[in-house]
Order: sequence, then C-alpha cells, then structure tokens
Amino acid sequence: MQLTLVTGLSGSGKSIAIRQLEDSGCYCIDNLPAEFLLPVAESLAASGTRSAAVAIDARSHATFEGTLKTLDTLKGKGFDIRVLFLTASSAELVRRFSETRRRHPLSTHAQHLAQEVTLQEAIGKERELLEPVAAIAHVMDTTGLLPSQLRRWVQQFIGEPEAKLTLTFESFAYKNGIPVVADLVFDVRCLPNPYYVPALRPLTGRDKPIADYLAAQPLVGEMIGDIAGYIKKWLPHFKAQNRHYLTVCIGCTGGQHRSVYVAESLGRIFAQETATIVRHRMLDQTSHAGERRLQTI
Repeated sequence: MQLTLVTGLSGSGKSIAIRQLEDSGCYCIDNLPAEFLLPVAESLAASGTRSAAVAIDARSHATFEGTLKTLDTLKGKGFDIRVLFLTASSAELVRRFSETRRRHPLSTHAQHLAQEVTLQEAIGKERELLEPVAAIAHVMDTTGLLPSQLRRWVQQFIGEPEAKLTLTFESFAYKNGIPVVADLVFDVRCLPNPYYVPALRPLTGRDKPIADYLAAQPLVGEMIGDIAGYIKKWLPHFKAQNRHYLTVCIGCTGGQHRSVYVAESLGRIFAQETATIVRHRMLDQTSHAGERRLQTI
C-alpha cells in the first residue's frame, strides 16, 4: 500500500494537500494522533486499501519521535512510504494567521502556561519540533503559492514512482526571494535574457521560440552542462547520506524565461537516472492571476 504522510507547519496548506490527495483517490485521515499511525496503516492495508494519506502535525509532538520509527517499521513491512512536508516563510505564516484571525495550535496548547506565547514564538517552536521529520521528507515551500498550484504539485508528488531519491528542479524569480526548500541554488541571471526581445517577452521557457533562442546561445548550453555535471558528480554522495529528496532551485529575475528553460532541460537530462520532478513557481501564478494566495487552512 502507498502511504503518504502529510505534515508541516500550521498554516502551510496541509488541508489543501489532504483534499487533493482525497480527490486523487487516497483514503485520507486528517490530524491523526501519531501513536495511531501504525495500527491504522496496518488496518487499512489489511482491508485492501491501495493508497492512503495521513496528516500529522505538531500537536502530536509528544509522540512525534516515534513516528520516524513507525515509518521504518512500515517500510520493513513493504509499505511504499511518501513523506510530504509543507512549510512557508515566517512572514507568510504570520500574514495567513492574521488574515484568518485563527490562533496557532501551539499558542492554544500553551494557554495553560504562565507566560504568553506569541504567534512568532509558536511558529519558531513548531519549526523546532518538526525539524527531524523535515529532514527525511519532500519539502514544499508554499510561500506565495496559489491553491491550484499547490494541488498540482501534490498530485505530481504522489504520481512519482518510489525511488531512493527524488530529484526536483524548481524555477523561481529572484525578485520574490529564494525558496526556503532549496538544497542547491543556481543563479542563471548571467545568461542572455529573452525578455529584451519584444516578440519573446510574453512567452515562457516552455515555448519553442524561447527554447530555440536560448539553445542558440553557447553560454546557456555551458551553464546547463556545468550544473548537470555538478549534480551528477555529487548525487551519489547525497544518496549515500540516505537522502530521499533533493531540490535544485534555478533562479532568474522574473522566473519566466531562463530559469524555466534551464529547469526543463535539466529535468530531461536526469529523467532517465532517477525519479524527477520539474515545477515552476511563477508560471502557474501568471496563468491564475485572479486566484487568491493560500490562507491558513
């Protein structure tokens, strides 16, 4: 049975992720106490369930350390385990909680304490509590994402076959900051920019005219070759450290042309070697300009 564990920071979009998994045919359980993960998973498998998703958050922190041991036990029993960790910048989380006027779960949990816990302190404490599971998970930074974009990324994640390491290439715009999930970051702003060609400006790095323009630039090919060579050299060492996920972020100024083309090119290079995901932070936001950003769910 494929079992997806969804966890991460409060307000990062876990409810959206669970709803997408449910729409994708998974049997979903939200906010399951961590100590029930093993018996629930075994019961679902025994009943013939083929795919399930369970959301566990920091409110289970008292038993969260045991969750990692439980996952190892389930892997030993033949379960296909996927761990999805959602995060966002602290400023973004504060904005979401402020918009929805909800209390942070750890703020509520700490009400019995004599000292008041601020929202920023609760977010910091939650990051600390969840750090062990984030280290073994596929991390998605939902800062500035649209709900439709997160749903698409979740669907893409569970659609990947089980592998020892999933390699993700993610394009982004430097004007919006570096994604917090980045394991490796490559800056391609030094490459020729199609933005300054009026006919190419409205297009993206997925479009053939942009691809033809950049493919004709020797520097672009050199950059892609150098990045690919670096990753190929060091990928075995990441695998040797029992890494399950590696996120390589490619950035240009607007996240529309150069970074998209380079990420797509790298995805094709590595697709035959390991499970590979290619995603773009800016393109979906442009195509869904009227949609509201994520709020606290």
